Amino acid sequence: MLTPFQSQLIADTGISTGDEGKGRVILEIVNELRESTGHRDAVGAVMKVNGGSNSGHTVAGLKLNLLPGGVADPEVPHLPIGCGVVADPRKFLWECAYAELHGHRALERLAIDERCLLSDLSHRLLDLAWEDYRQRLPGGKARGSTGRGITPAYLDEVGQFQIYYADLLGSKDHFVEKFRERIERTSRIIQHVCQVAPERWSDFFATLGEAESRANAEIIQAGKVPAQDFDFAAFAGAEPFTLNTEALIETYWTAGQFLAPQITDVRELILREVDQGRYVIGEFGQAYWLDKRHGFPPNVTASHTFTPEFFQSAGIPVQPIHNVGCCKAYDTKVGTHAFISEIELDHPLSQQLRRIEFGATTGRQRMVGWYDAVEKGDALRYGGYQDLVLNKLDALSHSGEWNGSLRICTAYRDTEGRSIHHVPRDDSYRQRLQPVYKELPGWSEDISTVRHFAELPANAQNYVAWMLKALVDVANHGDQGPAKLPNLRYIGVGPEPSQIIKDVPVIEDLLKLAQ
Repeated sequence: MLTPFQSQLIADTGISTGDEGKGRVILEIVNELRESTGHRDAVGAVMKVNGGSNSGHTVAGLKLNLLPGGVADPEVPHLPIGCGVVADPRKFLWECAYAELHGHRALERLAIDERCLLSDLSHRLLDLAWEDYRQRLPGGKARGSTGRGITPAYLDEVGQFQIYYADLLGSKDHFVEKFRERIERTSRIIQHVCQVAPERWSDFFATLGEAESRANAEIIQAGKVPAQDFDFAAFAGAEPFTLNTEALIETYWTAGQFLAPQITDVRELILREVDQGRYVIGEFGQAYWLDKRHGFPPNVTASHTFTPEFFQSAGIPVQPIHNVGCCKAYDTKVGTHAFISEIELDHPLSQQLRRIEFGATTGRQRMVGWYDAVEKGDALRYGGYQDLVLNKLDALSHSGEWNGSLRICTAYRDTEGRSIHHVPRDDSYRQRLQPVYKELPGWSEDISTVRHFAELPANAQNYVAWMLKALVDVANHGDQGPAKLPNLRYIGVGPEPSQIIKDVPVIEDLLKLAQ
Protein backbone atom coordinates (compact mmCIF):
# COMPACT_ATOMS: atom_id res chain seq x y z
CA MET A 1 0.00 0.00 0.00
CA LEU A 2 1.56 3.28 -1.11
CA THR A 3 1.63 5.98 1.55
CA PRO A 4 -0.35 9.14 0.70
CA PHE A 5 1.42 12.26 -0.46
CA GLN A 6 1.52 14.79 2.35
CA SER A 7 1.01 17.96 0.32
CA GLN A 8 -0.56 19.22 -2.87
CA LEU A 9 2.93 20.42 -3.81
CA ILE A 10 5.33 17.63 -4.80
CA ALA A 11 9.01 18.04 -5.67
CA ASP A 12 10.70 15.55 -8.00
CA THR A 13 14.44 15.92 -7.33
CA GLY A 14 17.71 14.04 -7.65
CA ILE A 15 19.88 13.05 -4.68
CA SER A 16 23.08 12.33 -6.61
CA THR A 17 24.75 14.26 -9.41
CA GLY A 18 22.00 13.99 -12.01
CA ASP A 19 20.81 11.39 -14.53
CA GLU A 20 18.81 9.50 -11.87
CA GLY A 21 15.66 8.95 -13.93
CA LYS A 22 13.62 11.83 -12.50
CA GLY A 23 11.70 12.17 -15.75
CA ARG A 24 10.00 8.77 -15.61
CA VAL A 25 8.83 9.47 -12.05
CA ILE A 26 6.58 12.32 -13.20
CA LEU A 27 4.04 10.09 -14.93
CA GLU A 28 4.11 7.57 -12.09
CA ILE A 29 3.17 10.30 -9.60
CA VAL A 30 0.47 11.66 -11.93
CA ASN A 31 -1.13 8.24 -12.37
CA GLU A 32 -0.90 7.41 -8.67
CA LEU A 33 -2.63 10.67 -7.74
CA ARG A 34 -5.44 9.94 -10.19
CA GLU A 35 -5.92 6.48 -8.74
CA SER A 36 -5.79 7.60 -5.12
CA THR A 37 -8.16 10.55 -5.59
CA GLY A 38 -10.45 9.07 -8.19
CA HIS A 39 -10.13 12.27 -10.24
CA ARG A 40 -8.65 12.44 -13.72
CA ASP A 41 -7.85 16.12 -13.15
CA ALA A 42 -6.01 15.52 -9.87
CA VAL A 43 -2.82 17.10 -11.23
CA GLY A 44 -3.20 20.69 -12.36
CA ALA A 45 0.38 21.40 -13.43
CA VAL A 46 3.85 19.96 -13.87
CA MET A 47 6.33 22.84 -13.52
CA LYS A 48 9.95 23.07 -14.65
CA VAL A 49 11.67 24.56 -11.63
CA ASN A 50 15.29 25.32 -12.43
CA GLY A 51 18.06 25.33 -15.01
CA GLY A 52 17.40 25.43 -18.71
CA SER A 53 18.06 23.16 -21.65
CA ASN A 54 21.10 21.67 -19.91
CA SER A 55 19.20 18.81 -18.25
CA GLY A 56 17.98 15.88 -20.30
CA HIS A 57 14.90 13.95 -19.15
CA THR A 58 13.44 10.87 -20.81
CA VAL A 59 9.69 10.57 -20.28
CA ALA A 60 7.62 7.88 -21.99
CA GLY A 61 10.20 7.74 -24.78
CA LEU A 62 10.42 11.53 -25.21
CA LYS A 63 13.87 13.06 -24.74
CA LEU A 64 13.26 16.48 -23.26
CA ASN A 65 15.34 19.45 -22.15
CA LEU A 66 13.09 22.44 -21.52
CA LEU A 67 9.58 21.03 -21.44
CA PRO A 68 8.32 19.46 -18.19
CA GLY A 69 7.67 15.73 -18.33
CA GLY A 70 3.94 16.35 -17.94
CA VAL A 71 3.86 17.03 -21.69
CA ALA A 72 3.71 13.24 -22.17
CA ASP A 73 0.35 13.10 -20.37
CA PRO A 74 -2.45 14.71 -22.43
CA GLU A 75 -4.63 15.36 -19.37
CA VAL A 76 -2.15 17.55 -17.48
CA PRO A 77 -3.56 20.98 -18.40
CA HIS A 78 -0.61 23.26 -17.60
CA LEU A 79 3.14 23.06 -18.19
CA PRO A 80 4.51 26.07 -16.28
CA ILE A 81 8.08 27.30 -16.64
CA GLY A 82 9.08 28.90 -13.34
CA CYS A 83 10.98 32.16 -13.03
CA GLY A 84 14.02 30.21 -11.79
CA VAL A 85 14.53 28.91 -15.33
CA VAL A 86 16.70 30.42 -18.09
CA ALA A 87 15.30 29.56 -21.49
CA ASP A 88 16.06 30.17 -25.15
CA PRO A 89 12.79 30.90 -27.06
CA ARG A 90 13.98 28.97 -30.08
CA LYS A 91 14.58 25.88 -27.93
CA PHE A 92 10.98 26.07 -26.74
CA LEU A 93 9.72 26.09 -30.32
CA TRP A 94 11.99 23.24 -31.40
CA GLU A 95 11.05 21.09 -28.44
CA CYS A 96 7.34 21.80 -28.84
CA ALA A 97 7.63 20.72 -32.49
CA TYR A 98 9.36 17.51 -31.34
CA ALA A 99 6.69 16.74 -28.73
CA GLU A 100 3.88 17.46 -31.18
CA LEU A 101 5.55 15.25 -33.80
CA HIS A 102 5.07 12.45 -31.26
CA GLY A 103 1.41 13.32 -30.74
CA HIS A 104 1.68 15.41 -27.58
CA ARG A 105 0.08 18.85 -27.32
CA ALA A 106 2.80 21.15 -26.07
CA LEU A 107 2.72 24.81 -27.10
CA GLU A 108 -0.90 25.43 -26.10
CA ARG A 109 -0.27 24.04 -22.58
CA LEU A 110 2.98 25.93 -22.05
CA ALA A 111 2.88 28.69 -19.41
CA ILE A 112 6.13 30.68 -19.28
CA ASP A 113 6.48 32.95 -16.29
CA GLU A 114 6.90 36.59 -17.28
CA ARG A 115 9.90 36.77 -14.91
CA CYS A 116 11.63 33.83 -16.61
CA LEU A 117 15.03 34.84 -17.99
CA LEU A 118 15.50 34.86 -21.73
CA SER A 119 18.74 33.22 -22.87
CA ASP A 120 20.07 33.30 -26.41
CA LEU A 121 22.96 32.51 -28.73
CA SER A 122 25.25 35.05 -27.04
CA HIS A 123 25.13 33.01 -23.83
CA ARG A 124 26.06 29.85 -25.71
CA LEU A 125 29.04 31.57 -27.33
CA LEU A 126 30.15 32.80 -23.90
CA ASP A 127 29.80 29.28 -22.54
CA LEU A 128 32.20 27.96 -25.15
CA ALA A 129 34.54 30.92 -24.68
CA TRP A 130 34.82 30.39 -20.92
CA GLU A 131 35.45 26.68 -21.50
CA ASP A 132 38.22 27.64 -23.92
CA TYR A 133 39.62 30.04 -21.31
CA ARG A 134 39.62 27.41 -18.56
CA GLN A 135 41.58 24.98 -20.68
CA ARG A 136 44.29 27.58 -21.36
CA LEU A 137 44.91 28.23 -17.66
CA PRO A 138 48.00 26.58 -16.07
CA GLY A 139 46.87 23.04 -15.30
CA GLY A 140 43.49 23.92 -16.74
CA LYS A 141 41.00 21.38 -18.01
CA ALA A 142 37.50 21.40 -19.43
CA ARG A 143 34.71 21.91 -16.93
CA GLY A 144 32.41 19.65 -18.90
CA SER A 145 29.82 22.29 -19.75
CA THR A 146 26.94 21.31 -22.02
CA GLY A 147 27.50 24.50 -24.04
CA ARG A 148 23.83 25.46 -23.61
CA GLY A 149 24.66 28.90 -22.18
CA ILE A 150 23.16 28.31 -18.77
CA THR A 151 25.86 29.75 -16.52
CA PRO A 152 26.31 32.92 -18.62
CA ALA A 153 22.53 33.44 -18.54
CA TYR A 154 22.49 33.28 -14.74
CA LEU A 155 25.49 35.62 -14.67
CA ASP A 156 23.31 38.16 -16.47
CA GLU A 157 20.74 37.74 -13.72
CA VAL A 158 23.11 38.46 -10.85
CA GLY A 159 24.89 41.14 -12.91
CA GLN A 160 21.57 42.97 -13.45
CA PHE A 161 21.59 42.56 -17.24
CA GLN A 162 18.32 40.62 -17.36
CA ILE A 163 16.09 40.25 -20.35
CA TYR A 164 12.81 38.76 -19.16
CA TYR A 165 10.13 37.00 -21.14
CA ALA A 166 7.96 39.96 -20.11
CA ASP A 167 10.14 42.07 -22.42
CA LEU A 168 8.64 40.15 -25.34
CA LEU A 169 5.25 41.62 -24.42
CA GLY A 170 6.48 45.23 -24.45
CA SER A 171 7.73 47.50 -27.22
CA LYS A 172 10.06 46.05 -29.80
CA ASP A 173 12.32 49.11 -29.54
CA HIS A 174 12.95 48.46 -25.85
CA PHE A 175 13.69 44.79 -26.50
CA VAL A 176 16.06 45.66 -29.34
CA GLU A 177 17.94 48.15 -27.17
CA LYS A 178 18.51 45.58 -24.40
CA PHE A 179 19.41 42.80 -26.82
CA ARG A 180 21.83 44.95 -28.81
CA GLU A 181 23.69 45.90 -25.62
CA ARG A 182 23.89 42.21 -24.64
CA ILE A 183 25.38 41.25 -27.98
CA GLU A 184 28.00 43.99 -27.81
CA ARG A 185 28.96 43.06 -24.25
CA THR A 186 29.26 39.39 -25.16
CA SER A 187 31.58 40.08 -28.08
CA ARG A 188 33.89 42.25 -25.96
CA ILE A 189 34.06 39.69 -23.14
CA ILE A 190 34.93 36.87 -25.52
CA GLN A 191 37.61 38.96 -27.25
CA HIS A 192 39.18 40.85 -24.36
CA VAL A 193 38.48 38.84 -21.21
CA CYS A 194 38.34 35.24 -22.44
CA GLN A 195 40.96 36.18 -25.07
CA VAL A 196 39.80 33.55 -27.51
CA ALA A 197 42.06 33.15 -30.54
CA PRO A 198 40.43 34.76 -33.61
CA GLU A 199 40.62 31.52 -35.58
CA ARG A 200 38.50 29.80 -32.89
CA TRP A 201 35.55 32.14 -33.45
CA SER A 202 34.09 30.25 -36.41
CA ASP A 203 34.59 26.94 -34.58
CA PHE A 204 32.07 28.00 -31.94
CA PHE A 205 29.29 28.37 -34.50
CA ALA A 206 30.15 25.05 -36.11
CA THR A 207 30.13 23.31 -32.72
CA LEU A 208 26.70 24.67 -31.85
CA GLY A 209 25.25 23.99 -35.28
CA GLU A 210 26.45 20.39 -35.31
CA ALA A 211 25.15 19.73 -31.79
CA GLU A 212 21.70 21.17 -32.42
CA SER A 213 21.35 19.60 -35.86
CA ARG A 214 22.12 16.22 -34.31
CA ALA A 215 19.78 16.78 -31.35
CA ASN A 216 16.95 17.96 -33.61
CA ALA A 217 17.47 15.57 -36.52
CA GLU A 218 14.01 14.07 -36.07
CA ILE A 219 12.08 17.32 -36.52
CA ILE A 220 14.36 18.39 -39.39
CA GLN A 221 13.75 15.13 -41.25
CA ALA A 222 10.02 15.38 -40.60
CA GLY A 223 9.95 18.89 -42.05
CA LYS A 224 8.68 20.41 -38.82
CA VAL A 225 11.58 22.86 -38.57
CA PRO A 226 13.77 23.96 -41.50
CA ALA A 227 17.39 22.86 -41.44
CA GLN A 228 18.55 26.46 -41.77
CA ASP A 229 17.27 27.13 -38.25
CA PHE A 230 20.34 25.25 -37.07
CA ASP A 231 22.84 27.07 -39.27
CA PHE A 232 24.42 29.05 -36.44
CA ALA A 233 27.10 30.40 -38.81
CA ALA A 234 24.40 32.65 -40.27
CA PHE A 235 24.70 34.74 -37.10
CA ALA A 236 28.48 35.19 -37.35
CA GLY A 237 29.72 38.61 -38.41
CA ALA A 238 32.19 39.31 -41.18
CA GLU A 239 35.08 39.58 -38.70
CA PRO A 240 36.03 37.54 -35.61
CA PHE A 241 34.20 38.62 -32.46
CA THR A 242 31.38 40.23 -34.41
CA LEU A 243 27.83 39.03 -34.88
CA ASN A 244 25.12 39.60 -37.45
CA THR A 245 23.31 41.69 -34.89
CA GLU A 246 20.21 42.58 -36.91
CA ALA A 247 19.57 38.98 -37.97
CA LEU A 248 20.05 37.72 -34.41
CA ILE A 249 17.72 40.30 -32.88
CA GLU A 250 15.03 39.74 -35.49
CA THR A 251 15.22 35.95 -35.07
CA TYR A 252 14.74 36.15 -31.33
CA TRP A 253 12.01 38.77 -31.47
CA THR A 254 10.10 36.65 -33.99
CA ALA A 255 10.48 33.48 -31.89
CA GLY A 256 9.36 35.43 -28.84
CA GLN A 257 6.21 36.62 -30.57
CA PHE A 258 5.21 33.02 -31.29
CA LEU A 259 5.53 32.38 -27.56
CA ALA A 260 3.91 35.62 -26.40
CA PRO A 261 0.44 34.08 -25.86
CA GLN A 262 2.03 31.57 -23.47
CA ILE A 263 3.75 34.18 -21.27
CA THR A 264 1.87 34.64 -18.00
CA ASP A 265 2.12 35.06 -14.23
CA VAL A 266 2.93 31.54 -13.06
CA ARG A 267 2.41 32.56 -9.41
CA GLU A 268 -1.29 33.05 -10.04
CA LEU A 269 -1.56 29.81 -12.01
CA ILE A 270 0.00 27.75 -9.20
CA LEU A 271 -2.09 29.36 -6.45
CA ARG A 272 -5.26 28.87 -8.49
CA GLU A 273 -4.60 25.17 -9.07
CA VAL A 274 -3.86 24.59 -5.38
CA ASP A 275 -6.96 26.54 -4.32
CA GLN A 276 -9.04 24.30 -6.55
CA GLY A 277 -7.68 21.21 -4.80
CA ARG A 278 -5.31 20.01 -7.51
CA TYR A 279 -1.70 18.87 -7.17
CA VAL A 280 1.32 20.67 -8.62
CA ILE A 281 4.49 18.68 -9.36
CA GLY A 282 7.79 20.51 -9.57
CA GLU A 283 10.28 18.85 -11.92
CA PHE A 284 13.91 19.65 -11.11
CA GLY A 285 16.92 19.46 -13.38
CA GLN A 286 20.32 18.18 -12.21
CA ALA A 287 20.48 17.02 -8.56
CA TYR A 288 21.43 17.89 -4.98
CA TRP A 289 25.21 17.62 -5.47
CA LEU A 290 25.10 19.88 -8.52
CA ASP A 291 23.48 22.74 -6.62
CA LYS A 292 25.52 25.90 -7.19
CA ARG A 293 25.83 26.49 -3.45
CA HIS A 294 25.89 22.99 -1.93
CA GLY A 295 27.90 21.18 -4.61
CA PHE A 296 31.58 21.38 -5.50
CA PRO A 297 32.54 24.07 -8.05
CA PRO A 298 33.33 24.05 -10.87
CA ASN A 299 31.42 20.75 -11.12
CA VAL A 300 28.05 22.32 -10.39
CA THR A 301 25.27 23.93 -12.34
CA ALA A 302 24.30 27.60 -12.05
CA SER A 303 20.91 27.10 -10.37
CA HIS A 304 19.51 25.69 -7.14
CA THR A 305 18.66 22.04 -7.64
CA PHE A 306 16.60 20.90 -4.68
CA THR A 307 13.35 21.55 -2.91
CA PRO A 308 13.54 25.16 -1.56
CA GLU A 309 13.88 26.45 -5.13
CA PHE A 310 10.33 25.24 -5.83
CA PHE A 311 8.96 28.24 -3.93
CA GLN A 312 11.40 30.76 -5.40
CA SER A 313 10.69 29.62 -8.95
CA ALA A 314 6.92 29.37 -8.50
CA GLY A 315 6.93 32.70 -6.65
CA ILE A 316 4.64 31.48 -3.87
CA PRO A 317 4.98 31.41 -0.06
CA VAL A 318 6.99 28.65 1.59
CA GLN A 319 4.63 25.92 2.83
CA PRO A 320 4.56 22.14 3.35
CA ILE A 321 5.80 20.18 0.34
CA HIS A 322 6.27 16.48 -0.35
CA ASN A 323 9.83 15.66 -1.42
CA VAL A 324 10.58 12.76 -3.76
CA GLY A 325 14.31 12.07 -4.21
CA CYS A 326 15.51 9.92 -7.10
CA CYS A 327 18.68 7.87 -7.49
CA LYS A 328 19.99 4.86 -9.38
CA ALA A 329 21.00 1.48 -8.00
CA TYR A 330 24.58 2.53 -8.84
CA ASP A 331 26.26 5.87 -9.50
CA THR A 332 27.11 7.87 -12.61
CA LYS A 333 28.79 11.21 -13.18
CA VAL A 334 29.79 13.39 -16.13
CA GLY A 335 32.32 16.18 -16.45
CA THR A 336 35.35 16.37 -14.16
CA HIS A 337 33.84 15.28 -10.84
CA ALA A 338 35.86 13.62 -8.11
CA PHE A 339 34.36 10.13 -8.20
CA ILE A 340 35.24 8.31 -5.00
CA SER A 341 33.26 5.14 -5.78
CA GLU A 342 34.16 4.90 -9.49
CA ILE A 343 34.41 1.35 -10.83
CA GLU A 344 37.64 0.36 -12.58
CA LEU A 345 37.25 0.69 -16.34
CA ASP A 346 38.19 -2.95 -16.97
CA HIS A 347 35.67 -4.31 -14.44
CA PRO A 348 32.87 -6.27 -16.19
CA LEU A 349 30.16 -4.17 -14.52
CA SER A 350 31.81 -0.94 -15.66
CA GLN A 351 31.84 -2.22 -19.23
CA GLN A 352 28.26 -3.40 -18.92
CA LEU A 353 26.92 -0.13 -17.53
CA ARG A 354 28.88 2.20 -19.82
CA ARG A 355 27.10 0.63 -22.78
CA ILE A 356 23.83 2.15 -21.55
CA GLU A 357 25.03 5.29 -19.79
CA PHE A 358 24.91 8.23 -22.18
CA GLY A 359 23.33 11.67 -21.76
CA ALA A 360 19.71 11.63 -22.96
CA THR A 361 20.20 14.58 -25.32
CA THR A 362 23.92 15.41 -25.24
CA GLY A 363 25.11 11.86 -25.90
CA ARG A 364 27.96 12.33 -23.40
CA GLN A 365 29.47 9.12 -22.01
CA ARG A 366 28.90 8.87 -18.26
CA MET A 367 31.41 7.53 -15.76
CA VAL A 368 30.00 4.72 -13.63
CA GLY A 369 30.55 3.72 -10.02
CA TRP A 370 29.30 1.73 -7.08
CA TYR A 371 26.34 3.11 -5.12
CA ASP A 372 27.67 5.87 -2.84
CA ALA A 373 25.50 5.89 0.28
CA VAL A 374 27.52 8.74 1.79
CA GLU A 375 26.47 11.16 -0.93
CA LYS A 376 22.88 9.92 -0.83
CA GLY A 377 22.74 9.95 2.95
CA ASP A 378 23.99 13.52 3.12
CA ALA A 379 21.40 14.57 0.53
CA LEU A 380 18.71 12.93 2.69
CA ARG A 381 20.03 14.53 5.87
CA TYR A 382 20.01 18.06 4.48
CA GLY A 383 17.52 17.79 1.63
CA GLY A 384 14.73 16.27 3.70
CA TYR A 385 13.05 13.69 1.45
CA GLN A 386 9.93 11.80 2.49
CA ASP A 387 10.14 9.43 -0.48
CA LEU A 388 12.92 7.85 -2.48
CA VAL A 389 12.78 6.31 -5.95
CA LEU A 390 15.40 3.74 -6.98
CA ASN A 391 15.92 3.35 -10.72
CA LYS A 392 17.82 0.92 -12.98
CA LEU A 393 18.02 -1.99 -10.56
CA ASP A 394 17.68 -4.26 -13.61
CA ALA A 395 20.98 -2.98 -15.03
CA LEU A 396 22.90 -4.82 -12.30
CA SER A 397 21.88 -8.34 -13.34
CA HIS A 398 25.11 -10.14 -14.22
CA SER A 399 26.05 -12.69 -16.85
CA GLY A 400 29.19 -14.31 -18.22
CA GLU A 401 32.33 -14.94 -16.19
CA TRP A 402 31.69 -12.22 -13.58
CA ASN A 403 30.12 -13.68 -10.42
CA GLY A 404 28.02 -10.55 -9.93
CA SER A 405 29.20 -9.42 -6.49
CA LEU A 406 28.21 -5.81 -5.85
CA ARG A 407 29.55 -3.07 -3.62
CA ILE A 408 27.98 -0.24 -1.63
CA CYS A 409 30.13 2.63 -0.40
CA THR A 410 29.09 2.95 3.26
CA ALA A 411 31.73 5.45 4.44
CA TYR A 412 34.98 7.12 3.41
CA ARG A 413 38.44 6.71 4.91
CA ASP A 414 41.00 9.51 4.98
CA THR A 415 44.79 9.21 4.69
CA GLU A 416 45.10 8.88 8.49
CA GLY A 417 42.70 5.94 8.62
CA ARG A 418 39.73 7.84 10.07
CA SER A 419 36.22 6.90 8.96
CA ILE A 420 34.20 9.74 7.44
CA HIS A 421 30.41 9.42 7.44
CA HIS A 422 29.45 12.71 5.77
CA VAL A 423 30.63 14.56 2.68
CA PRO A 424 33.31 17.07 3.76
CA ARG A 425 33.18 20.63 2.45
CA ASP A 426 36.93 20.84 1.77
CA ASP A 427 37.14 19.55 -1.79
CA SER A 428 40.89 18.98 -1.76
CA TYR A 429 40.44 16.81 1.35
CA ARG A 430 37.46 15.01 -0.20
CA GLN A 431 39.47 14.10 -3.27
CA ARG A 432 41.99 12.22 -1.13
CA LEU A 433 39.35 10.02 0.51
CA GLN A 434 38.99 6.31 -0.23
CA PRO A 435 35.72 4.37 -0.25
CA VAL A 436 34.76 1.86 2.46
CA TYR A 437 32.71 -0.90 0.84
CA LYS A 438 30.10 -3.41 1.91
CA GLU A 439 30.25 -6.33 -0.54
CA LEU A 440 27.06 -8.18 -1.39
CA PRO A 441 26.20 -11.10 -3.68
CA GLY A 442 24.59 -10.19 -7.00
CA TRP A 443 22.04 -12.01 -9.15
CA SER A 444 21.89 -13.25 -12.72
CA GLU A 445 18.12 -13.31 -13.21
CA ASP A 446 16.49 -10.87 -15.66
CA ILE A 447 14.28 -8.75 -13.37
CA SER A 448 12.91 -6.40 -16.05
CA THR A 449 9.54 -8.18 -16.01
CA VAL A 450 9.21 -8.26 -12.21
CA ARG A 451 6.36 -6.09 -10.88
CA HIS A 452 6.26 -7.12 -7.21
CA PHE A 453 9.03 -6.76 -4.64
CA ALA A 454 8.48 -10.30 -3.34
CA GLU A 455 9.25 -11.68 -6.82
CA LEU A 456 12.72 -10.15 -6.93
CA PRO A 457 15.60 -12.60 -6.39
CA ALA A 458 16.59 -12.79 -2.72
CA ASN A 459 19.97 -11.20 -3.49
CA ALA A 460 18.28 -8.27 -5.24
CA GLN A 461 15.98 -7.75 -2.24
CA ASN A 462 18.98 -7.87 0.06
CA TYR A 463 20.89 -5.37 -2.09
CA VAL A 464 17.99 -2.90 -2.04
CA ALA A 465 17.69 -3.29 1.73
CA TRP A 466 21.41 -2.62 2.20
CA MET A 467 21.29 0.45 -0.02
CA LEU A 468 18.57 1.89 2.20
CA LYS A 469 20.33 0.82 5.39
CA ALA A 470 23.62 2.42 4.36
CA LEU A 471 21.87 5.62 3.29
CA VAL A 472 19.86 5.84 6.53
CA ASP A 473 22.93 5.12 8.65
CA VAL A 474 24.75 8.06 7.06
CA ALA A 475 21.75 10.40 7.26
CA ASN A 476 21.40 9.72 10.98
CA HIS A 477 25.07 9.37 11.92
CA GLY A 478 25.80 11.12 15.22
CA ASP A 479 22.17 12.13 15.83
CA GLN A 480 20.30 11.62 19.07
CA GLY A 481 16.87 12.65 17.81
CA PRO A 482 14.23 10.82 15.75
CA ALA A 483 15.67 8.87 12.85
CA LYS A 484 15.28 10.11 9.29
CA LEU A 485 13.54 7.19 7.59
CA PRO A 486 12.41 7.83 4.01
CA ASN A 487 9.85 5.68 2.27
CA LEU A 488 11.05 3.78 -0.82
CA ARG A 489 8.13 4.53 -3.12
CA TYR A 490 9.11 2.94 -6.43
CA ILE A 491 11.81 0.68 -7.86
CA GLY A 492 12.47 1.02 -11.58
CA VAL A 493 13.42 -2.17 -13.42
CA GLY A 494 13.50 -0.79 -16.95
CA PRO A 495 12.93 2.40 -18.97
CA GLU A 496 9.29 1.80 -19.87
CA PRO A 497 6.53 3.29 -17.68
CA SER A 498 5.24 -0.22 -16.93
CA GLN A 499 8.63 -1.42 -15.66
CA ILE A 500 8.20 -0.41 -12.06
CA ILE A 501 7.67 -2.02 -8.66
CA LYS A 502 5.27 -0.19 -6.35
CA ASP A 503 4.64 -2.61 -3.48
CA VAL A 504 7.96 -2.05 -1.72
CA PRO A 505 7.85 -2.89 2.02
CA VAL A 506 7.76 0.02 4.45
CA ILE A 507 11.20 1.24 5.45
CA GLU A 508 11.19 -0.46 8.87
CA ASP A 509 10.48 -3.86 7.29
CA LEU A 510 12.91 -3.23 4.47
CA LEU A 511 15.76 -2.52 6.89
CA LYS A 512 15.15 -5.86 8.60
CA LEU A 513 16.03 -7.61 5.31
CA ALA A 514 19.58 -6.24 5.31
CA GLN A 515 21.67 -9.34 6.05
